[in-house]
Amino acid sequence: MAPVVVFTTSSDIEASVVIALLDSHGIPSFRMSGNPQAIWPMAVNALGDIRVGVADDMAEDARQVIESHREAVDSRVVRLRDEFEALQDRIGYRFRDRGLLEHALTHRSRAAEDPSGGVKDNESLEFLGDAVLGLVAADMLFRRYPEFDEGQKSKIKASVVSAQALARRAERIQLGDHLLLGRGEEKTGGRFKQALLADGYEALIAAVYLDGGFRAAAELLERELGESIADGATQAVVGEDYKSALQERLQALGRALPEYRVSAQSGPDHRKVFTVEVLVEGEVLGCATGKAKKEAEQEAAREALERMAGGSPARTDDG
Repeated sequence: MAPVVVFTTSSDIEASVVIALLDSHGIPSFRMSGNPQAIWPMAVNALGDIRVGVADDMAEDARQVIESHREAVDSRVVRLRDEFEALQDRIGYRFRDRGLLEHALTHRSRAAEDPSGGVKDNESLEFLGDAVLGLVAADMLFRRYPEFDEGQKSKIKASVVSAQALARRAERIQLGDHLLLGRGEEKTGGRFKQALLADGYEALIAAVYLDGGFRAAAELLERELGESIADGATQAVVGEDYKSALQERLQALGRALPEYRVSAQSGPDHRKVFTVEVLVEGEVLGCATGKAKKEAEQEAAREALERMAGGSPARTDDG
């Protein structure tokens, strides 16, 4: 009996939602190409659409289940509920091309599990987003703090676009809840990994840039980076150095000097990410990641100072 197409979409995640929905109602379904007799059905047809098929005798039931979970978007278009709606609300930007947003949230572990090869990961978007972040941060510093020298502006920029800072922003908008991960990455806590969150944030910025242009990305980042840049400017004026401040604090308490060690590193040679721990008398007081060892050391020292002042326990790779 030939299969029947009951749903067509250009969104990989929407197809996955429909397949899971039908499965929960006891209706087996699968992705298929335009040729139902193909030996190895592909997920994407020549037009880039993903088709969900079911057995002919279950088609009517499948359509009723899908219809019961639709909502009207406007008078012309009806689609499944937008699982990215909350994220768009948090960042204050609405995507015209939702496929770009989905692409930005797709980790390579998810793309690797797609047999058709039609799902692309977000690594190229990370590269673009990193460049957009750097440009906007530099532009903001140039316009807001013309009296600062190059060294001061570079230091502030490095802190606001560091992997640790990006991961914190990703956590604030709950980006991890929306990452599209492979089964293995999901099981190992990928939604909470700092490196994945930072990379996903960069890819998200690139998606906004591609969807709405530079002005849209700049407006989003001015909201996101404004407070951090102001804090960095205050720090530059005061001349605070977290590593020096930690050392002075420990000396005042009569404790041993801090030690810094690289506990992990990942990424290709041209985009290494380092995880650094700061230890005092064998105890880990701070842990941070960065695109340079010095950047990670400064952030780890800052975390150690917060902990000593009564903040939360130091975070490690094991949580």
